[in-house]
Amino acid sequence: MTTAVYLASASPRRKELLSQLGIEFEQFSVDADETPLVNEQPHALVERLARLKAQSGVALGYTDRPVLGSDTIVVIDNESLGKPRDKNDFTTTLKRLSGNTHQVLTAVAFATQTDVLSCVVSTDVTFKTLTDEEIAAYWESGEPQDKAGGYGIQGLGGRFVTHIAGSYFAVVGLPLYETEQLLQAFLRR
Repeated sequence: MTTAVYLASASPRRKELLSQLGIEFEQFSVDADETPLVNEQPHALVERLARLKAQSGVALGYTDRPVLGSDTIVVIDNESLGKPRDKNDFTTTLKRLSGNTHQVLTAVAFATQTDVLSCVVSTDVTFKTLTDEEIAAYWESGEPQDKAGGYGIQGLGGRFVTHIAGSYFAVVGLPLYETEQLLQAFLRR
């Protein structure tokens, strides 16, 4: 049985990963306010945003098949790190990640007009100790600007990673196993 879904994300990484599951899909983007709520914990934030994106797709009229929404955040010391605002913000972020282990939380949600189901996948990522030169050169590469936590594990940023415990694909932006399992559970409801 071939299942078709909508992917409520403009991310080329999520598009590529979803393609690996062999699921037929159409991709579109949604405009979602990603501002954290007051005192919102990282796990709650990432799950709320994935659900919001999926439900926003339904609200836009994508109602004839499930809508997939996803969000990824980087967390260190229970603080969510978003996409870098500028070079200074990026540098501060990478210095915090340098030589430390942080968590990458990726939430996945499927929604229709009557139902929504979601899950959160947590992966521990450890960075080597970075030099100021490595941080500056990485910024100049252009890769970190649109990435949660200021790095892409699937690109040049992958060379900073010394250890990963959990789902590599969740760090890239869409956990394959969990997405497939969640869709199967959603369709059985």
